[in-house]
Amino acid sequence: MRIGFALPQIAGLGGPENIEKVTKCAEELGYDSLWVLDRLLAPVQPRAPYPASADGSLPAQYRSVLDPVGTLTFAAAHSKRIALGTSILNLPWYSPVLLARQLTTLDVLSGGRLRVGFGIGWSPDEYEAAGSPWNQRGKRADEYVQVLKTIWTTDPVEFSGKYTKIAKSYINPKPVQRPHPPIFMAAYTPGAMQRTAREANGWMPVGVPIAAIGQMYDGIKQMAKEAGRDPAKLELLVRANPEFSIQPIEKDRADFMGTAEQIAGDVAAVRKLGASEIIFDVHFSPDVKDGAGMLEKLEQLGKMAKVG
Repeated sequence: MRIGFALPQIAGLGGPENIEKVTKCAEELGYDSLWVLDRLLAPVQPRAPYPASADGSLPAQYRSVLDPVGTLTFAAAHSKRIALGTSILNLPWYSPVLLARQLTTLDVLSGGRLRVGFGIGWSPDEYEAAGSPWNQRGKRADEYVQVLKTIWTTDPVEFSGKYTKIAKSYINPKPVQRPHPPIFMAAYTPGAMQRTAREANGWMPVGVPIAAIGQMYDGIKQMAKEAGRDPAKLELLVRANPEFSIQPIEKDRADFMGTAEQIAGDVAAVRKLGASEIIFDVHFSPDVKDGAGMLEKLEQLGKMAKVG
């Protein structure tokens, strides 16, 4: 099982010094990948509740977030081997033609280390600010994936869809990775799960209880089989948000919360599911207050997951 880590990208942790240190340390420790998230704004009065909190409020850390592709490009310049991934980009926010150029540039400059995670997000406020219609996000995501693949795999490129028109043109260079960088998708609704089954190299859940991941993963693999794809080639990448405690949590314990032993048990459970990769994100861990705290967790989780 590969091991990944979320770069310090938000609030007081995000900045060039911390990103450089985490990037170099992760590579030295034998981590396989580094990842970024996509958050455009933190509305003062959100129209939709944040799905990962009990009261629907956004964490204060989301009030300051560095651009995901820019952050990965900076990390690429300070590393040589480690993969660089988006977990996730909210695909309908972007012009797919311009996004293809950004992602291709990152893949070329990193020597073929890009891994692309896509989702569709949850916030109407962010869609409004991005100039993208909320009620067409699924259909746009379907088309935009096709646009990206067309740009990455054909020369010259030509595309005529509902939302995107490309006259027959040369759009180069192409990504180093052929036919294109691996695509992973966060998916929880039937439509998004079908999109993952049809188009992606893997499924990337976050916030789904470990006990439920296996059944959902089996469902997506069955969808892939029905779409004429080999389900055995559909990878599972699990994003974990560990929070450590000194004393064991005995009642109503959420996954990846508790003592080091309890969290190690969750890592083992993910491995048992057949996951290809686990990605640790410690941005929201209460004991990570600065870059030094993040580096400490980077080393601790690496040992726990037996990196190397």
